[in-house]
Amino acid sequence: MPAPGGQLPDLSHPAVEVAPQLLGCVLRRGKHAGVIVEVEAYGAEDDAASHAYRGPTPRTEAMFGPPGGLYVYLIYGMHLCANVVCCDEGIGGAVLIRALRPVTGLAGMRRNRPKAASDDQLCSGPGKLTAALGIRKGDDGLNLTTGAVRLEPGERVDTCDIVTGPRIGISKAVERPWRFAVANDANVSRPRPVAR
Repeated sequence: MPAPGGQLPDLSHPAVEVAPQLLGCVLRRGKHAGVIVEVEAYGAEDDAASHAYRGPTPRTEAMFGPPGGLYVYLIYGMHLCANVVCCDEGIGGAVLIRALRPVTGLAGMRRNRPKAASDDQLCSGPGKLTAALGIRKGDDGLNLTTGAVRLEPGERVDTCDIVTGPRIGISKAVERPWRFAVANDANVSRPRPVAR
């Protein structure tokens, strides 16, 4: 069930419940901001694809923090991924932000992502959006309501406008349909989930 327009969802719930409610919210770093149009949920000890599966480590410490934190990690040695920490503190669930629809600071995003062929490619993937917004590894652990990176209320996305599919780029728990996206949004990463 999407969060009502004008407010953030309750992030203390499990990632798979929070994930679709984040669609329509805004992720901001300074002047750069975008509407969240695609996410993936990652659970705790019940999710073999999650960084929380084996418990806390120095790398995943932020993921086990209070709900509403930012968990940033490096993937493939070159791309940063931004996640919204959810569940109760100590559990380790998070929602990966996979794509944004850019709304403010587009000139700066274009400078940050000069290889993007069009504006709908500026934030059409987890590494792309962190580069476009200027999110850094040092932002790991920030509070998303008071830190330099903010999660803000946005637009309401109706359940009928959300498509689901399997998470991508993982090798475990691949059968779970824990990827959620706004249907027909050009900013969603490829391959795009399709309505069933």
